[in-house]
Amino acid sequence: MKKVNLDQHGEALLQQYRDLRPTLEQLSQQAYDLLRQALAEQGIYVTAIEHRVKTEQSLAGKLELKGAKYKSIDDVTDLVGMRVITFYTDDVDKVAVIAKRIFDIDWQESVDKRKLHQLDAFGYNSLHYICRLKTGGPRFELQMRTALQHVWSTIEHDTGYKGVVKIPRKYKRQFSRLAGMLELIDDEFSRLRQELTDYRRQIQSLVKSGQLDEVPLSLESFRDFIEQNHFDYLNKRIAAVNQAEIYPVSMMPFLPVLESFGMETLGDVQRFMEENGEDAYQLALTQLAVTDLDILSSSTALQYLCMVYVLKHDGGREGLRFIFDTINGESEANGVLAEMMLEQAETLPFMQKNQ
Repeated sequence: MKKVNLDQHGEALLQQYRDLRPTLEQLSQQAYDLLRQALAEQGIYVTAIEHRVKTEQSLAGKLELKGAKYKSIDDVTDLVGMRVITFYTDDVDKVAVIAKRIFDIDWQESVDKRKLHQLDAFGYNSLHYICRLKTGGPRFELQMRTALQHVWSTIEHDTGYKGVVKIPRKYKRQFSRLAGMLELIDDEFSRLRQELTDYRRQIQSLVKSGQLDEVPLSLESFRDFIEQNHFDYLNKRIAAVNQAEIYPVSMMPFLPVLESFGMETLGDVQRFMEENGEDAYQLALTQLAVTDLDILSSSTALQYLCMVYVLKHDGGREGLRFIFDTINGESEANGVLAEMMLEQAETLPFMQKNQ
């Protein structure tokens, strides 16, 4: 451990720190808990929230260099430090808004290093607030930066770029180029997230308005389609056969089945339902009328629709097995189930038409 030489004033400040240490530990945890809870309540997901109390050795080193600028230990604003690391640049501003709501901010001491626009300072482009709890007490530092900024800062520290050894110009240029690339990537990730959010909203709007031919069939759009309860009518009609209850399950495993049918838009799915709904009901009736099943899953209608589609298009036993293997996982039992369903369907009118 490096020996530190402090003058009388520095030793007095260090003793003030020792006396204040229990309060600082409590402050560190309390500020962390407040911020973590506020972020969770607002649904802001961050990669990390770090908090610490400055060690005595670290403080002593700081006082050795510039202890004269501090009249008392209260003038040292980073005895307690917190750092919030976000995934996106715009989330830094969201965290800042929350910090302003739950803490008192010392605006004279706070700094937005992002506005300095230094070419080689990407890793240091964080937003720094000097804060105090609403209930009072010592001040503390809150840093807000993105994950890429944090990684870059760590790399700079690890390579000694900001150290005492003078770095040749060619290496500084390489650092500046890499920093510029990372800054661009940081911005582009935020832009891409916003564009994807706008796209999802557009898809949801099209689904709600019924303009289904304009909506490509995808994971997101199919989920929106399901949430619009398009399968509810047929589900309830089938459940009425045995006065069964319907319990919710995910219908997302059926997406690859629909894609295998060549469906490309939600309009294709809508027509698939309209063209096969009655036959799906008849197939369900044939099977359920001889049972006492009183609980059915919410995917029942979609499953019968898929089976009818396969049978109408001469998929036969293998086509039915493909459905069961896809939604339930591959199993020999699926072959038996496919054979049973094929036998039950053979007497239905739509099967007679295909023969």
